[in-house]
Amino acid sequence: MRTAQRKPVRRTKLKNLITGAVLEQTYKHGDKIEEADVARTKASFLYADDAGLHFMDGTSFEQYALPLDTSDYAKPYLKDGQEYTLVTFEGKPITVELPKKIEMKISQTSEGVRGNTAQGSVTKEAVLENGTTAQVPLFIKQGDTIRINTDSGEYVERV
Repeated sequence: MRTAQRKPVRRTKLKNLITGAVLEQTYKHGDKIEEADVARTKASFLYADDAGLHFMDGTSFEQYALPLDTSDYAKPYLKDGQEYTLVTFEGKPITVELPKKIEMKISQTSEGVRGNTAQGSVTKEAVLENGTTAQVPLFIKQGDTIRINTDSGEYVERV
């Protein structure tokens, strides 16, 4: 942000990934920011329950649990046995990084009927293999595998 005859400042909102608290901070030109010491490790998704999301490191067989309040956004895109990247801080996992696109199998959907495009609706609802729903085009059938964008939750293409 820059105002007339003043040096620019950068206003930010920082989220604490451990507590979830949001802090508004202003930085001036030339301010130094200490970088957090985070590490990324690969881990396979095991299961989800009321306690959180559970992962296992493939090399050390160590199990990690992420609380649902910090990683609830990832739950619809997790598949059993699939490998994901966990971000750890001081040895504790704080969040999971999802790939940009993920492949899911259609477990249930209705048949696309000709003439359903009169209202401009060219999509139908489909239930994915993990129980979540997504809007897909009319030509998608039960048993097809589709690719979904994990940022928006939208259908991308049929695999």
